[in-house]
Amino acid sequence: MTPEMSDVTRAKHGRPVHHWRRDVVELAALFTAVAVADGVANLIGHGPGGPGLLVISAVVLGATAGFHTWWARRHGHAPPADDTGARPAAETRSAGPAEQPGTAADDLAGATALWRMRTTVKDEPGSLAALCTALAVRQVDILSLQTHPLAEGTVDEFLLRAPGTLEAAEITRAVSLAGGSSTWIERADAHDLVDAPTRVLGLATRTALDAAELPLALRQLLGRCTIRSLPGTPAGGGRGPAPVPVEGVLEDTVMRLRAPEGGVLTVERPYLPFTPTEFARARALVELDNRLGPRIPRGEDVLTLPEGDDITVRRVDTGDLAAAKAMHERCSPRTLGMRYHGPVGDADRYLNHLLSPRFGRTLAAQSASGRIVGLGHLLWDGDETEVALLVEDDWQQRGIGAELLGRLVGMAVEAGCASVYAVTQASNTGMVAAMRGLGLPLDYQIEEGTLVITARLDTAPAVSSAQRGERARRD
Repeated sequence: MTPEMSDVTRAKHGRPVHHWRRDVVELAALFTAVAVADGVANLIGHGPGGPGLLVISAVVLGATAGFHTWWARRHGHAPPADDTGARPAAETRSAGPAEQPGTAADDLAGATALWRMRTTVKDEPGSLAALCTALAVRQVDILSLQTHPLAEGTVDEFLLRAPGTLEAAEITRAVSLAGGSSTWIERADAHDLVDAPTRVLGLATRTALDAAELPLALRQLLGRCTIRSLPGTPAGGGRGPAPVPVEGVLEDTVMRLRAPEGGVLTVERPYLPFTPTEFARARALVELDNRLGPRIPRGEDVLTLPEGDDITVRRVDTGDLAAAKAMHERCSPRTLGMRYHGPVGDADRYLNHLLSPRFGRTLAAQSASGRIVGLGHLLWDGDETEVALLVEDDWQQRGIGAELLGRLVGMAVEAGCASVYAVTQASNTGMVAAMRGLGLPLDYQIEEGTLVITARLDTAPAVSSAQRGERARRD
C-alpha cells in the first residue's frame, strides 16, 4: 500500500491526515509569538517607550493569529476532494443508485410512496395543467388519471408516486395552491397500479363465479365503505326497506341499488362522495349479479373424524333449505336457543336469509347418509364479519364445529377481513373452545349473559381454508 493510498484510507475512516507544510507554518508562528512576547517584556521593563512597544506587539500578534486562521481554513484537517474520490454535494445528489453510498439517509431519500388522490378543479382550460405542474415541481409522478365532469367542476382522480420524504399535507397544500379543492388523499398499494377497466373486469369475474363475492367486490372497487344487504321481507317479520328504482339511487355519499330478491343493497362512504362513474360501475356489478342469480362454487372435501366417521364439507345455499330445516327438527331446543338467541319456533325463519349467498357464505357438514349435521355461516355485517355455528346434538363434541369454523376463518382471511366476531351465550362452552382453538388473538365482551368473541385476523397466516380447517380440527 502506497503512502498516498494509506492517507486516503485513513481519511475515509475519519482519521485526520497530517501535512508537513501546515505543521512548519504553525511551528514558525509559535516561535515568532514567543520571541515577540520576550522582547516586549524586556523593553517594557528597561525602557521609557514601553506603552508604544506594547501596542506594536499587540498588532504583530493579531496579524500572526489572522494568518494562522487563514492558513488553517485553507489547509484544514479534511483532505481535498481529489484525495478521497468524493464528489461535490450537487454531483452526489444527481448520481445513480449504483454510485450512492449505502447509508440509511440515502435509502430514505431514494424511497418513493404511492398515493391515491382526488381533488376538484374548475372546468376551464389550463386548470389541470396548473395542477400537474405543481406536482411536477415536487417531483411527484402521475401514474394514472381519471376525470369525472360534474356540474360544479371536474373531479380528478390520481395515482401518484411521490418521494418518500414528501408528506400528504405538503401534497395537499401544493394542490390547493394550484387551484384544487375538496382534496382527499390516502396511501395506495401495488394493487392500485392495475388500471380501472382491468380491475373492474377482474371483480366481475369473481362476482360471476360466486354470488357471495359481490359485497367484497364492491368494497374493493369503492375503497373503505359500509355495505348492507337489506332483505325485502326481514327474517324476524315486519316492514322491509323502501324499494328503489331499477337504475338505483345516488345520494352524495350513499348509493342504493335494488337486489334481486326485492331487497336493497346500500353502500355508504361518508368521508368521500361517490362519483357518477363509480355509481355506474357498482350498478353494472350488481346488475351482473342479478342476471346470474344465486350461485356458489361447487366442490367438496371428505374428512374422517377421530371416531372414524366420514363427513363431507361443502358450500350450500337456498337450494339446501329443506335439508337445513330437517336438521333443525333433529336439534334440541337448547341447541337451537344457543344458536339463535330467541324463540326456538322462529329458527326456521332465519334460514332463507342465512343460506342466501347475497349475505355471506355457508358451509355444511354432511354425513355419509347425505344428511346435513352442521352449518357454519360467514356473514357480511356492514364493514364487519360475523361467524356462527350450529351442530346437531348427536354430532357434537366430534370436531365438526372446529372444522367449519377454521374453514370460515380461512375464507375471511382470503377476503381481506380484519376480524371476525361470534355472538353466543356465556354458557356455550363449545363455541368458546372452537374460537380459542383458532390460535388467534381474541377479545371477549359479555353483557347480560351474551358473549361476543372477536378474533383479529391481521396475525393470521395466509393459508387456504382447507389448511386452516384441518389445523382447527386437530386442535
